[in-house]
Amino acid sequence: MAQSLSGKKKVAILGAGKMGAILLQSFLRNGLLSPGQTWATVAHPERARMLKEKLKVHAGTDNSEAVKGADIIFLCLKPQVVADVVREIRPHLNGKQLVISVAASVPTEMIERAMEKEVPVVRAMPNTPCVLGAGMTALCKGKFATKQHLELATKFFDAVGRTVHVDEKHMDAVTGLSASGPAYIYIILESLAEAGVKVGLPRDVATLLAAQTTMGAARVVLETGDHPALLKDAVTTPAGCTIDGIMELEEGKLRVTLIKAVVKAVQRAKELAFS
Repeated sequence: MAQSLSGKKKVAILGAGKMGAILLQSFLRNGLLSPGQTWATVAHPERARMLKEKLKVHAGTDNSEAVKGADIIFLCLKPQVVADVVREIRPHLNGKQLVISVAASVPTEMIERAMEKEVPVVRAMPNTPCVLGAGMTALCKGKFATKQHLELATKFFDAVGRTVHVDEKHMDAVTGLSASGPAYIYIILESLAEAGVKVGLPRDVATLLAAQTTMGAARVVLETGDHPALLKDAVTTPAGCTIDGIMELEEGKLRVTLIKAVVKAVQRAKELAFS
């Protein structure tokens, strides 16, 4: 698979922090990158040394050095520093490269403007379950990217989960839903486990029951394609236990609270690139 994606191409991952490190390790583990042809940058020399020792990649703090001669460049940076870093590496950019931005909220147009060159840009919004190959990533292409560039980026992220192509106007919505979403699910999962403890289950058993139930329900939605409401009704028998539980959820406004959480996160995503 490495040959079909990066082959002998040089790949630079700028900002191998939280998400950058997850992607770096996952791509290496899946054979998408060759350690000898992979350059990663971080803010601190100590962290760079750790990456070198652990992953056998080239690692340092110099973004310009990392992108020299690179064929594919991942921008795994905080939104606020993207424009500055792009201007920093601009002398080493050209139209034959592909830039894949994982920076939340940063439009492709902003990156293209900072480059001052016609360089293909694909914008990606993955989430943290990519670390186990269970991620969800949305992709869109910039002004100079072709269908082939989008397909290449898709192959990378297909290896760490599922991908979907969206219009760029929907990327902030993706950020609020699937990128932030694992945190919402962890709260729900934690609450279910706490409920199990409340009614007498050992904590480890309650956590296992909650986690496997959450994963199982999600798989049923993905694999059947049925509407969640239909699947919910199939679990809910007349005058049974489930309907009483659902009544409590409705009274507690769980549904509207989750909707409001996504809307609020999307609003923040729209602000991030300009804060």
